[in-house]
Amino acid sequence: MTEAATMQFHPQPQAGTARPWAFPEPERATLDNGLTVLRCHRPGQQVVAVEIHLEAPLDAEPEGLDGVATIMARAFNEGTDKHSAEDFAAELDRCGATMDAHADHPGVRVSLEVPVSRLAKALGLLSDALRAPAFADSEIERLVRNRLDEIPHEAANPARRAAKELSRQLFPATARMSRPRQGTEETVTAIDSAAVRAFYEKHVRPATATAVIVGDLTGTDLDAVLADTLGSWTGDTAQPRPVPPVAADDTGRVVIVDRPGAVQTQLLIGRVGPDRHDRVWPAQVLGTYCLGGTLTSRLDRVLREEKGYTYGVRSFAQVLRSAPDGSGAAMLAISGSVDTESTGPALDDLWKVLRTLAADGLTDAERDVAVQNLVGVAPLKYEMAASVAVTLADQVEQHLPDDFQARLYRQLAATGTVEATAAVVSAFPVDRLVTVLVGDASQIEEPVRALGIGEVSVVTG
Repeated sequence: MTEAATMQFHPQPQAGTARPWAFPEPERATLDNGLTVLRCHRPGQQVVAVEIHLEAPLDAEPEGLDGVATIMARAFNEGTDKHSAEDFAAELDRCGATMDAHADHPGVRVSLEVPVSRLAKALGLLSDALRAPAFADSEIERLVRNRLDEIPHEAANPARRAAKELSRQLFPATARMSRPRQGTEETVTAIDSAAVRAFYEKHVRPATATAVIVGDLTGTDLDAVLADTLGSWTGDTAQPRPVPPVAADDTGRVVIVDRPGAVQTQLLIGRVGPDRHDRVWPAQVLGTYCLGGTLTSRLDRVLREEKGYTYGVRSFAQVLRSAPDGSGAAMLAISGSVDTESTGPALDDLWKVLRTLAADGLTDAERDVAVQNLVGVAPLKYEMAASVAVTLADQVEQHLPDDFQARLYRQLAATGTVEATAAVVSAFPVDRLVTVLVGDASQIEEPVRALGIGEVSVVTG
């Protein structure tokens, strides 16, 4: 007879002691050339993320040259005094690095990701791009053509068209915020290499720039690497640019961007509110999330689950621009899309959600779920070096302290239901919302007028 096999059971693994988590706080220093550096050591993150903030905001673009900051940002990848555009791309590829740049209202952001073993080489390339970009005529002409090719596609995209119209409606025509971030066909056509270089020479210098570097820096002499790379970038000092005040008209009204034959209506409802410097920001974040931050939020429960009007509606707050004195502004908005015949009923129910919220408030259960989702997943959200670097750079360009994000999570956890309700009701008052609808005016104008949610006008798409 064979002996019966016996199984050996090992003890069940036990959970370890939970370690408290906080958003990492960087070390701050200034190089001899005036460049501010924030470094953040993240053990295990072998891909280093670098974010460079350049104090070259869109409102600094010369009159008639909207889009020159965008063309400049894209041209940083198109060659230097040492490398042609093709050689520069090849050198980045040899490093296993990716580099990108874009322009927005607060300034220009240049991003780099690279394995830590190639950090010195990649930072050298980034330094060359900032120190001595080629801005070759042929490359600028190509970038201008590419941008001109993008404009018709953006106009055809309902969400992009709605965003463009909302900005035009909210801000005075003289304000840069009222116009497309990347310029119009007329302004982009006027951009050449001389205009790009003039903008660069006037606004790009180390003394007004900040570099954020996040990753596993074990064994890396970062001070020496920076001295040999970004530390070699020179430029004169400059006084901080005055930040113009943000003026906006949020008189309640509806603007229909006519798209004859459209089977869907794109909704974008918004106004301008406080930015992250305001003490209401944590409560506003929490309340806005309860309203429409996820699939289980109130707007989705009504418009998607109960009524079936849409695949999803979201509410959010996006910082437009901040100033050291706290006089910045954020876009508070609700966005989504519905089929054409549901436009009137969907807007009616959306306004009912807002009115009910103002009358009855949020529930403790809604608040608790929002806190769990926003605070509880933060360690996962910031697991990668790039997400930490982006948030730190956002804080820099918004003139916030280095510990802002860490404090924000503590404030969110401490915010009560009553506070969150008051903030979201104040953020989305039913009589102070500018509603943009991109759809078939012949089908949706009358049902929308019948709602009485504001004066209705129609513009061509």
